[in-house]
Amino acid sequence: MPKEISGGTVHNLSPELKRVLTANKAALTKWETLTPLARNEWICWVESVKRPETRRDHINRICPELVEGKRRPCCWLGCTHRKDKELSPSQKYILGKRK
Repeated sequence: MPKEISGGTVHNLSPELKRVLTANKAALTKWETLTPLARNEWICWVESVKRPETRRDHINRICPELVEGKRRPCCWLGCTHRKDKELSPSQKYILGKRK
């Protein structure tokens, strides 16, 4: 039986993300070295987009970026779904502009 893949602090892995990580042993190894907060940000980065094309692009980028050594998604404002901390001023600013 395969080992369970670690999730995040708020978000769980989608079946699609599990499939992609399982198919790339190097990326999965890097994934398991991330902190739960870092994994949470990657998962949220994938799940929080609205367009299916953007979601697919994010999923396709995770493995190569993990293998390159990235530990968090680049140019992303962070998980706004966490209830254990307040939004940062930059998050509030960006979210305010989106409304």
